[in-house]
Amino acid sequence: MHDQHSPDQAGDTGAIDEIDDIDDIKISVVVNGVRYVRRVEPRMLLADFLRHTLCLTGTHVGCEHGVCGACTIIVDGSSARSCLMLAVQADGCELRTVEGLGSMDKLSPLQQAFQDCHALQCGFCTPGMLMTCTDMLEKYPLANDEEIREGLSGNICRCTGYVNIVEAVRRVRDASQEKPQ
Repeated sequence: MHDQHSPDQAGDTGAIDEIDDIDDIKISVVVNGVRYVRRVEPRMLLADFLRHTLCLTGTHVGCEHGVCGACTIIVDGSSARSCLMLAVQADGCELRTVEGLGSMDKLSPLQQAFQDCHALQCGFCTPGMLMTCTDMLEKYPLANDEEIREGLSGNICRCTGYVNIVEAVRRVRDASQEKPQ
């Protein structure tokens, strides 16, 4: 009796490796303003797609359960945990990662505030913190430190104690309120 995928069956080309590619799904995403079209396994996490397929390694993977916030990115204008989302779920979406905030030559105002306020130490949580803070600053008035802390409550930092992160967000908030609209 022959296995149904045995290469010695009549009419079989022996191309058993092609079977693996059949299940891949073609997705199209815009990441930091650049369109990418790729074939992915249906079970590939969005964090893995960003890190391993697109080589955008700024998105960190910490807990892989959506608890720590290190993998936070912005999907269609809202922060999301890329370790809880499949790459195929992002098909047609616009994604922003930490690589899209600024460059080494020109940091974003939030990145600059993190640097100026010493809002990072080991740096592992920083990409997720930056993306969460970007989302908060774009959506909410953040009237006081309590609102900033509430917004950060889904991101874990084991080094800073959050004081300098709150200060950095406050600086950016205050600077944006001073600009004429």
